[in-house]
Amino acid sequence: MNGNGSVELNASIDHVWTKLMDPQVLAECIMGCKQLVLIEEGKYRADLSVGIAAVKGKYDATIELADVQALKSYKLIMHGEGGPGFVDAEGVIDLTAGEDGKTTLTYNYTAEVGGKVAAIGQRMLGGVAKLLINDFFKKIKKEIENEQKTA
Repeated sequence: MNGNGSVELNASIDHVWTKLMDPQVLAECIMGCKQLVLIEEGKYRADLSVGIAAVKGKYDATIELADVQALKSYKLIMHGEGGPGFVDAEGVIDLTAGEDGKTTLTYNYTAEVGGKVAAIGQRMLGGVAKLLINDFFKKIKKEIENEQKTA
């Protein structure tokens, strides 16, 4: 399964980049993330507890930031395993400076699932993936823009 999208953020590219590289912000914005621990440069172990439909369960995951081009883009690679099955996903995040100090964040992703969770069908999984991704970017936007208002 794959998808893409974009989000316009009311913040400078520098500020957006700083937030996207902050493990604490990532942990707060990843749905169900109970813990995000640095295991080596650019690589984290995550404890996730997802509560959505057939993907409901606990997952042990690794999240890696690769192909990092400061203030421009990076690839996020995730592998998670748990009782419901496994998920392997890759997403590329690109930033573009816009007018009036705004930043456009575009993303595309691919994901594969296996185990029990794969039996629920691509259509439902596609909906769950969109929900998780939209929730992440909604939280990132809120985190960035709320801080901008108080700055």
